[in-house]
Amino acid sequence: MDIQVKWYYRIGFILLLLLAIYFFVKIRFVWMPILKVAAVILLPFFIGGFITYLLHPIVEKLHEKGLHRGLAIVLIYVLFFGGIGFSLYKGIPAFIKQLRDLSENAPIFAEQYRSWIQQLQAHTAEWPDGLQGKMNDGINAFEQKLDAILTLFIGFLVNFLNSAIVLMMIPFIAFYMLKDFHLIKRAVWYLTPKKWRKQGIRFLRDVDESLGSYIRGQLLVCLILGGISALFFWIFHLKYPLLLGMIVGLTDLIPYFGPIIGAVPAVIIAATMSTKLVIITIVIIFVIQFLEGNILSPYIVGKSLRMHPLMIMLAITAGGEVGGLLGLILAVPALVVLRVAVFHAKNHFIRGRIKPTSSQ
Repeated sequence: MDIQVKWYYRIGFILLLLLAIYFFVKIRFVWMPILKVAAVILLPFFIGGFITYLLHPIVEKLHEKGLHRGLAIVLIYVLFFGGIGFSLYKGIPAFIKQLRDLSENAPIFAEQYRSWIQQLQAHTAEWPDGLQGKMNDGINAFEQKLDAILTLFIGFLVNFLNSAIVLMMIPFIAFYMLKDFHLIKRAVWYLTPKKWRKQGIRFLRDVDESLGSYIRGQLLVCLILGGISALFFWIFHLKYPLLLGMIVGLTDLIPYFGPIIGAVPAVIIAATMSTKLVIITIVIIFVIQFLEGNILSPYIVGKSLRMHPLMIMLAITAGGEVGGLLGLILAVPALVVLRVAVFHAKNHFIRGRIKPTSSQ
């Protein structure tokens, strides 16, 4: 009878929770503006914290080898932000020039794309109606996805430029977070309830072991691939090499499907120039992916995720459906955190069931 009562309480709690979520969503017009303001305020601190998370292990390794911690922080800080600053100083003018030229020539690319679609539809005109309808639906869906990705990308660039003053705070935030990292850890320790401290530390340690090396390695691989792609595109006189190289680097954050997504814009632009350049572009993409799959990723990223490819593909599919391009990028890190959370929740539940029997 006690077990039935417990289950009734659990079901009632779940129903009340769902009802509360429903009303919370219904009154989003109240809290959504507050959430947007909070997001703008906290964004520099979030990015600064992420940079601190990336750089802190390097600082600690230098400190362990005998370098003064303050000097290690200054050295890594100057190299990291100095490299970013120099890249932005040299790259932004060329990037803006290429982006402006691309926007001016967008009608030409759109016309080329429409001619390909018309040719494809002409070749499939004799197919059965159902098959041809599915083909047309697939083309329309691809166009909508491509348009959504381009809109998101352009919107991100506009927001980035509009938030330049706020983003200038990030280097200072990252410096003080690196400098006072142990103080921040101590403050979080004291703010956390005592009964959650040990379990919270184990959870964060397991997340860091599963995700930290993957994020750092993957970002380095994407940076290398983006640079190599831009260099090859520039050598073979493909238009917009910097822009296309950046797209290849960013989309490589998406496992398995990223290389295909990143190759599409380069092939489309090459097709407007010459068939020879299309072949060269495809060869460049294959060479770059060979370097990533056989040299860069095995040595830099390794097998830190320890997850089956089917689970990763499922996460990517769900992430793309829920969050678009951003969902595709964040799907795998979210899956890693969820896996660690489920593992810890399972262990906590098992310990909770074992303790009463052991005390008898």
